[in-house]
Amino acid sequence: MATHTPTNIVLHQTSRVLELEFDDNSKFELPCEFLRVYSPSAEVRGHGPGQGTLPVGKDKVGIDNVEPVGNYAIKLEFDDGHNTGLYSWDYLYELGCNHERLWHEYREKVKQLGHD
Repeated sequence: MATHTPTNIVLHQTSRVLELEFDDNSKFELPCEFLRVYSPSAEVRGHGPGQGTLPVGKDKVGIDNVEPVGNYAIKLEFDDGHNTGLYSWDYLYELGCNHERLWHEYREKVKQLGHD
């Protein structure tokens, strides 16, 4: 059972932001690029420790569709064709709470690989 449940989910396609409000009154605005690079899919995370990939060049990615999955998650369909991985309520909440730190870590990894 999810610890945190969203009370409102709004996709802002022009600004490419997914806005989430949770039952504890937390509110997060997560960019599509951030959600894409932190996809919970096996394609991004891998099938085991150290097997994940680092998606780069996703700064223009958008979300075409947000599909509910039961009472515990959403499936995001990105306009680059990526549509695997279920974003559970708790995972979305964790991404929201840790957005700044995770984004900084991602940008550092990208920089180390020589990408902009």
